[in-house]
Amino acid sequence: MSESEQIVRLAAKGDGVTASGRHVALAAPGDVLRPDGIVEPGPHHIAPPCRHFPRCGGCQLQHCDDAALADFVRDRVVNAAEGQGLAPEIVAPVHLSPPRTRRRASLKAVNGGGRPLVGFNEGGSHKVVDLAECHVLAPDLFEMVGKLRGLLASRRGKYALSIDLALTDSGVDCAIKGLEVDGLEETEALLDFCRANGLARLSLDQGYGSESFWAPEPVTVTLSGVAVEYPPGAFLQATRDGEAALAHAAREWLAGSKRVADLFAGLGTFAFALCGTQVVAAEAARDAHLACRTAANRARLPFEAVHRDLFRSPLRAEELAGFDGVVLDPPRAGAREQVAQLAASKLGRVVYVSCNPSSWARDAKVLVQGGFTLAEVRPVGQFRWSTHVELASLFVRENG
Repeated sequence: MSESEQIVRLAAKGDGVTASGRHVALAAPGDVLRPDGIVEPGPHHIAPPCRHFPRCGGCQLQHCDDAALADFVRDRVVNAAEGQGLAPEIVAPVHLSPPRTRRRASLKAVNGGGRPLVGFNEGGSHKVVDLAECHVLAPDLFEMVGKLRGLLASRRGKYALSIDLALTDSGVDCAIKGLEVDGLEETEALLDFCRANGLARLSLDQGYGSESFWAPEPVTVTLSGVAVEYPPGAFLQATRDGEAALAHAAREWLAGSKRVADLFAGLGTFAFALCGTQVVAAEAARDAHLACRTAANRARLPFEAVHRDLFRSPLRAEELAGFDGVVLDPPRAGAREQVAQLAASKLGRVVYVSCNPSSWARDAKVLVQGGFTLAEVRPVGQFRWSTHVELASLFVRENG
């Protein structure tokens, strides 16, 4: 390279990219790559707030300001659509979740040189970063990291644990895989830990599947004002504000509908947001389906919860005839078979929420080929400073 080059954008994995296509780690848009390889910070390059960046794999973009983060999230969605030949009529401003609002996290714990290390893995590595601070986790979750470190301090020998944390209505729900509890003394010590730290629930997987170890009261999460039982490991949007942004989009776009199908409904994040409408919520995971149904019955909502695997048995086009609209939020792989049925139906309105712009764009193309117009997308950055992007999108069809 004989001349300086400016970083013009961020690639999907977070590297800065020059106009000539060079990828530069830890560069932000507006930075300048000099001929000697040194990066001169530009107007969007900031000092990372966390001491663990960039070693910790929890964040990839802490060196970028909010404007650069928002552009990254927007570009991931728009570029995915353009890659399938699609152009949204409206691209709404990006919603970014604030720091320290993540309400669920998957961590690792190992015995590192005689002391417990608890935190995220390093990027591209199995090494554990022992978290001394975290700017993405909600304070109650981060506080639990230190408490778990104290719990494990007396343990000897090698261990490698997977720890899932989630904030619920009654406190922190903790699930640990790989922690063996042997004998009365260890059992009582662990129960004392749960009591002393006010855990909502502790689930253990000692090699035979997850079992509840401590749960003094039913564990719930509130979705659009409805308390729903929270099964261990159930899906929950990463932040409350991100959930609110996605639910608001579904509520706005499906306003006036008399009957709506919520597909891949989970615990009912969108079904309860639409509770002024007659909703049919379809979900394959039995525990989530039962939690959703029970909460709807308790709240006396016009709500039908259906236990159905939409990958194996999608709602067919003729079954969709009685609905004014559909909202779907499938797993990362998308919903190819179900989307094909939506495209073949006479529906006039589909709200598609996604955590994977690539699979969403492939499905979006099928909907557009079926006569829908991609009317609007709303990019959402719930996983602040990461390359993970979510979105809500609206598809409309005039003759639906």
